[in-house]
Amino acid sequence: MTDSIITALRTAYDGIAQRLDAVRGAEDRDRVKQDIIALFKQVDQAIADMSALKEDIRVLVDRYKELVQAESGEQVPQFTGSAPALHVDHIGASTFIEKGWSLISLGDYPGAIQALNKALRLSPGETQAESLLGWAQMLNEEYDASLATFQKVLMKEPANSLARINVGYICLKKGIFGEAIEHLSKAIRLDNDKKATLYAHYYLGLVYLERDMYEDAQTFFEKTLKLGPNLIEAYYELGRAQWFAGEREAAQQTWEQGYEANRFNPWGKRCKETLDLVAQGQEPSR
Repeated sequence: MTDSIITALRTAYDGIAQRLDAVRGAEDRDRVKQDIIALFKQVDQAIADMSALKEDIRVLVDRYKELVQAESGEQVPQFTGSAPALHVDHIGASTFIEKGWSLISLGDYPGAIQALNKALRLSPGETQAESLLGWAQMLNEEYDASLATFQKVLMKEPANSLARINVGYICLKKGIFGEAIEHLSKAIRLDNDKKATLYAHYYLGLVYLERDMYEDAQTFFEKTLKLGPNLIEAYYELGRAQWFAGEREAAQQTWEQGYEANRFNPWGKRCKETLDLVAQGQEPSR
């Protein structure tokens, strides 16, 4: 589709270029001028339409990620936010940083890693590139590499709470619970980023749930829902913590609340599926 659009516009361009060489008189010049203006407007509109479509595709990607996460049970931090503010540099590192950000947001993690490594070869130690590289590696499940990258970021920016919750998540995935608690608790104490504070509580709940410390897990999931009532997965996990603590009626009420909070969210649907499962006398997944 893109090739056909470009081909048509390029053909129009070539035609105007040929006519310019053969212009004779004011009337010809005026017609060529109007055609140039019309071609420019066509190209400008095509760019706007493609940009709008590109943003719509990002929405599809986000919906797909939500679906996959709910079905797989993955709890990886979601990569969100505005495009990075970049400065024009003579070595071109900013171009690869922007490309890396775009590829992460579109779910192409290997491509993002490649672009961001290129940025760091051009500008070694660039913190923004390192942060994005850590995200890409983590989302690509390269946990050891991601951990090393985020540790570089934290060496330079100890108050970077988003980097800390990512390190906490990686430690959770690797079963390094003590270190996970340390980083997540530090993010809560810093309290300098709402998203980081929210996820720090949520991941601490997961850490304590993994360790069968159900009361502590419930405390952190309840705090999570106070901070972010739209984080539907917290209802699902709170219900699990209550169920395994023997509070089965409370668990079912929590899953009902999660389903009612957003019936169309994959995690809301998972709450409903779990309700149906326990109603049949079966146990929720551990």
